[in-house]
Amino acid sequence: MGTAKTVAFHTLGCKLNFAETSTIARGLARSGYEKVEWGESADLYVINTCSVTENADRKCRKAIGFARRRSPDAKVVVVGCYAQLKPDDIVAIEGVDMVLGAREKFDIQNYLGTDDDLSKIRVSEIEQARTFSSAYSVGERTRSFLKVQDGCDYSCSYCTIPAARGRSRSDTINSVVDRARELGLGGVREIVLTGVNTGDFGLDEDGNRRERFVDLLRALDRVEEVQRFRISSIEPNLLNHEIIEMVAGSERLMPHFHIPMQSGSDRILKLMRRRYLTRLYRQRIERIKELMPSCCIGVDVIVGFPGESEEDFLDTYRFLADLDVSYLHVFPYSERPGTDAVNLPERVPQERREERSRKLRHISVRKRRQFYQQNMGTVRPVLFEEETESGIEGFTDNYVRVACTTGSYRVNDVANVLLDRLNGTVVSGTVAETTVQSV
Repeated sequence: MGTAKTVAFHTLGCKLNFAETSTIARGLARSGYEKVEWGESADLYVINTCSVTENADRKCRKAIGFARRRSPDAKVVVVGCYAQLKPDDIVAIEGVDMVLGAREKFDIQNYLGTDDDLSKIRVSEIEQARTFSSAYSVGERTRSFLKVQDGCDYSCSYCTIPAARGRSRSDTINSVVDRARELGLGGVREIVLTGVNTGDFGLDEDGNRRERFVDLLRALDRVEEVQRFRISSIEPNLLNHEIIEMVAGSERLMPHFHIPMQSGSDRILKLMRRRYLTRLYRQRIERIKELMPSCCIGVDVIVGFPGESEEDFLDTYRFLADLDVSYLHVFPYSERPGTDAVNLPERVPQERREERSRKLRHISVRKRRQFYQQNMGTVRPVLFEEETESGIEGFTDNYVRVACTTGSYRVNDVANVLLDRLNGTVVSGTVAETTVQSV
């Protein structure tokens, strides 16, 4: 018998990409490929790309170069958003053997039959990407990323995602529930619901709304095989009071929201073609905190958008400084070919974008520290995820990172922990031993 071929994966971008990489890996395993770590020598390298920023494109090129140097005779296949948007650019990079688009990436094993199949682009027009392809991650972590939705019907002026992933489409509630139960029976304690526009869950392949996201949450709340569900990200206009109240009344739905804001200036939000203004965003935050005072809230924000004046930035700065949120993900605006924002006047100099990013990141550090301090002295359930030299670490239900000294607990245990002391970016905690729940 011959030695099995090996494959290594490198994933760039969002949680959705990690779910899809894991699914692609399982397909290749069924075709006889043995998965190895990215830094190891392999017969095949698969790079799952993002294209939200120019930096993501650079990371893709760097990964291609690494794979070629590590194993010069290996095959290199590039998939994902950058592959769908710029296949000609990617295939021109030295060392790339194949580029697969949004429709083709899940059938990668069907394109690897002969050398004649390589050095080709297999990318359909994005309008043809209408089928929902289920995906989930297993094996790498104590939690699983479960894809429930794909694509986006929004037209934000800075975003390439609709062109990279196609129209919004979803799995069904019954299918998601079945998959969640299967994962729970396999030992997964926490499932993170992922998608491009997760809150838009419920559209079928023809664009008809058959189900609602809040009804998916209600169904998952009854899945006893899984202890914790977390929403990866949800647009503020889709995060209605019904969803907030559903999470507040649930023991399985974690008190943690990640809500893209992008700007605290109404003028810039209109230029971005976002579907809300700051008044609605503030209302959502206030309602969450009214029902769940200890809820963790993360925020995405873009600085340096074309036309963003100093006053616009100060509006964003003051809005965020005053808002009861827990942390920020800050992105300097990045010009993306094919978007309407590229043609807007009054570009903000790069150095000013970086300066504004630094200022908001300082707010983020302060916000996270304040949020952690608010949790001191409380007892919260922690899912342990990683062993360290001094003990074990994991996250509370409301996403506080906690470190405990070694005891009679291990990775994938859930325990009630008293949060004692803030130690940099981690909280030290003491486990109530009788509360430990093992798989």
